[in-house]
Amino acid sequence: MDLPTPRYRCPLGRLQPEPMDVEAVKRRGWREQRLLVVCLDDDRLDWTERELIRRIGERLYGAREARHG
Repeated sequence: MDLPTPRYRCPLGRLQPEPMDVEAVKRRGWREQRLLVVCLDDDRLDWTERELIRRIGERLYGAREARHG
């Protein structure tokens, strides 16, 4: 009788986090709590939308600090 060899499952495998669907978390945050998380580099935004979001962010949180390097 041919029985399949059971695969060894490392106990540490349970500690690895499940991959998160970031877009689903953002969507749920917006729908449930009216929190908006957006990246200015998002291809779904046009120039005017990016500029509006940038201006709102700078008004609320200040301008981005210059990187030294």
